[in-house]
Amino acid sequence: MKLYEYEAKKVFQTMGIPTPKQYGVIHSPNELDAIPMEFPVMLKSMVLVGGRGKAGGIKKAKNREEAKRIATELFKLVIKGFPVECILLEEVVEEAGACYIGITMDPATFNNVVIVSASGGVDIEQVAVEKPEAIIKRELPDNAKELSKNLTRELAAFLAAQLKNKKDITGSLADIIAQVYATYQRFDARLCEINPLIITPTGAVAADAKLVLDDNALFRQVELLEMLGITEKRHDVAERTKNELRAQSAGFPYIDLLPETFTKDPKKLYVGLIPGGAGYGIFSIDEVATIGNRYFHDRVVPVNFMDSGGGPPQNRVAEMFHLLMDYPVVDLIVTSRFGGISSCDIFIRGMVQAVKERYESGKRMVPIYGRMVGTDLPSARTFLERAKLENPEALRYVTIYVGNQRIMADVIREGIQKALESKGWKP
Repeated sequence: MKLYEYEAKKVFQTMGIPTPKQYGVIHSPNELDAIPMEFPVMLKSMVLVGGRGKAGGIKKAKNREEAKRIATELFKLVIKGFPVECILLEEVVEEAGACYIGITMDPATFNNVVIVSASGGVDIEQVAVEKPEAIIKRELPDNAKELSKNLTRELAAFLAAQLKNKKDITGSLADIIAQVYATYQRFDARLCEINPLIITPTGAVAADAKLVLDDNALFRQVELLEMLGITEKRHDVAERTKNELRAQSAGFPYIDLLPETFTKDPKKLYVGLIPGGAGYGIFSIDEVATIGNRYFHDRVVPVNFMDSGGGPPQNRVAEMFHLLMDYPVVDLIVTSRFGGISSCDIFIRGMVQAVKERYESGKRMVPIYGRMVGTDLPSARTFLERAKLENPEALRYVTIYVGNQRIMADVIREGIQKALESKGWKP
């Protein structure tokens, strides 16, 4: 779970990492009038994605009037598909140099890794490609709880030599590197990063702060979440969309593959996916994209990842279908169950429940194509056959193959072809 910059800086302050003075966080330009501050001041858009500066989301204001004008502009800004809903106000710091400090874990070895570079304020990935010699990376095979003084001194000396500061800042840099690692360890982080750490005439200051918490360890961070006022789980890369928040409240994993500001291409078919499990969900995304590319000239777009979880109740299954049918982008729903512990019967009942509810209330209907194999298959087949006899109009656009008579790739292809044909497409 990713923290906003102002939240990460609160954490840094508790750990003794120097940060610029924070004047507050506003949600509208009018709130500026009530906040005492010294000018000039930095206005920083708070969105959980990188590249805010390049997108014009970070500005400096010389006075309150300019700050209100800039704040008004920033609140109209959309950065990588996410609107700016709050702005951090903080003091401007004088820069005499900048560097990068980051702690993460190597996904191949599961060892913690310390990374430092004197090229602060630039994407570390870009530095790694263009100037690899400007980076020092140290992997910790024993995943030590604390960094050794020898290592922090070595890394700090490397940075100090590159920065060529008049004062000897090796000691203060070593302290900050140790504190960043301690923050990473204490709060079960997946990433703890300062970029840039600005060297000022009076010392080093974390001008930016990034802290990504491990979702699996959030139960150990109750005090931290309470301190920050966080009550809902977030993504580790970006803001949650409305669909994702809805799915979270309903109790199932869901990720939108398209931004909320996405504009639909009328020449393409957008496919929503309701698979039986996470692995099958990833497979479904790949299969829909591959079939669309191979047979339909790249006119097919998968729109989501979803996972029902093991043994979902009927109402949760119904909500999965409701969510995608309420999503205006979706033209076709592809669903599948393949073995596993979940009941095909409950899944069919949940699907029929959603379709009937929407039909009876006059809500938007979306064609459903799928295949079902696994637990409680006979009762699922019986229920679906009876439901189609009793509700032929409501279920007229539902095509579910119950059993092994069709492979899923052919079911997907057939569903896509019929949906495209209904839009006037000709092979």
